[in-house]
Amino acid sequence: MRRFVSVITTVLLGLTPLTFSNTVFAEGESGVEQLRQFVRNSKTAEGDFVQQQLRAPKANEPQDKGLKVVRQTQGRFVFQRPGRFIWDTQKPYEQKLIADGKQLILWDKDLNQATFRPAGQALASTPAAILFGENSLDQHFDLLEGEDRLGMKWVGLSPKKNPNAKSGNDLPYTKISIGMANGLPKALELIDGLGSVVLVTLDKTQLNVNLPANRFTFTPPAGAEVLRLN
Repeated sequence: MRRFVSVITTVLLGLTPLTFSNTVFAEGESGVEQLRQFVRNSKTAEGDFVQQQLRAPKANEPQDKGLKVVRQTQGRFVFQRPGRFIWDTQKPYEQKLIADGKQLILWDKDLNQATFRPAGQALASTPAAILFGENSLDQHFDLLEGEDRLGMKWVGLSPKKNPNAKSGNDLPYTKISIGMANGLPKALELIDGLGSVVLVTLDKTQLNVNLPANRFTFTPPAGAEVLRLN
């Protein structure tokens, strides 16, 4: 589970602009409007991602160079609403995070290990689930219009209070933001209580692609270690 946490806190940049068929996004359309239309109109999609985990410079490091990249991964993603996705890390190691609608599966090729757990909170705390898991973000978040920067219109996601959660908020983030441009999310920024940030870039995104029925089915290879967590 040494790299599972790296899939948790995330910022997205550099998505290749695409348009939905039969949908035109006005240049002045707000980020919130674009995000709602993306969630409503994108039933499936696949593409590439680059993910960077960032931290502030330490006291003995230069303070004028901004956040420092401490880890970078890249791979492919695919999703089908609601709640099915594959986050397939290919470099510098091979690892898959798979949500099949009922459970969340982490496959680590180097360890030859597959970890199964109920979707629940484990699924909710992944960036892929925030972008791809629900048919309506408004069910779980208040969408707040943010600033324009880096060529994107930013939307803040404020988790709605969960009366069943001890702290009123069962997500591990203090800030969630999505950058929108041309009707697509280009950046997802997740910051935790320690100020840790991860940057993920989506590229070559294809929307509403036909996916086989077994696309999200995963069977561990023979001889693999299988862990099942409650």
